[in-house]
Amino acid sequence: MYVQGMTRLPSRPSELGTANDLALTGGTVRYFESGPARGPVVVFVHGLLVNADLWRGVTPGLAGRGARCLAVDWPLGSHRIPVPDADLSPTGVAALIADFLARLDLRDVTVVANDTGGALTQILITTYPERIGKVVLTPSDSFERFFPPLFGYLPLLSRIPGSLWLLGQGLRPRWAQRLPIGFGWLAKRPMPREVVDSYLLPSRTDRAIRRDLARFLPAVHRRHTLAAARKLSGFDKPVLLAWATEDRHFPISLAHRLADLLPQARIVPITDTYTFVPEDQPAVLTDLVAEFVGLPGAA
Repeated sequence: MYVQGMTRLPSRPSELGTANDLALTGGTVRYFESGPARGPVVVFVHGLLVNADLWRGVTPGLAGRGARCLAVDWPLGSHRIPVPDADLSPTGVAALIADFLARLDLRDVTVVANDTGGALTQILITTYPERIGKVVLTPSDSFERFFPPLFGYLPLLSRIPGSLWLLGQGLRPRWAQRLPIGFGWLAKRPMPREVVDSYLLPSRTDRAIRRDLARFLPAVHRRHTLAAARKLSGFDKPVLLAWATEDRHFPISLAHRLADLLPQARIVPITDTYTFVPEDQPAVLTDLVAEFVGLPGAA
């Protein structure tokens, strides 16, 4: 168990690989590495109020086929190392991702993103595309949906002192976590308790993490994704849009709009999943990414 303050947080899934801490401009991030050091590099970008655990069902299969997988705890409210000096605006977090790639001297990277992480990745590829070779976007904030309507209240709520602590307390019961305003429309099936605790406990129990979250949320606005959309046509590298057909937050029409802008994009619909494709359909996503990257043994 990892102890944060007086609360014991769940241990991290062994499937993620070896934990490492990396100092970046503005703060330190924790990342988990698996697979051969010289394999094709795959970097994962999760969304709001989740962490690298989101990818625990995807990294083992990719690492086993030869990919070097790097799953990072980005400072979006479920991280465990506060970053009080980091710029946590959407453009600032995109710059943080670019800094991560540069500090490890990663090149020709495949970025796999979900949810809020997809919005950050769209900003990333239109501002710091140099080290990126391919992109996989699963259902993600795009265009006017940053955030989607059901979570549109969060930027305003976060400006009220104490509101994020109250929000964390409100999501303590398991039944509340399954409501649409929790994870109910994000994951089609209930997630394991230890995974939900890994996502929700850091901001509930650590004031410094809540402060980080309170700096990110007010800066979220559709102007960031709309600005990125105006520049997507300049990203002339392969993009896979692995999109859920049943997603209620990010309908597949968003994938078609993205594909109309991205010169080398293709859409692969995924059934029986909501936004969290890595939670609901990890094997399907693993196979799609493996084929897209060109790993040995991929279909």
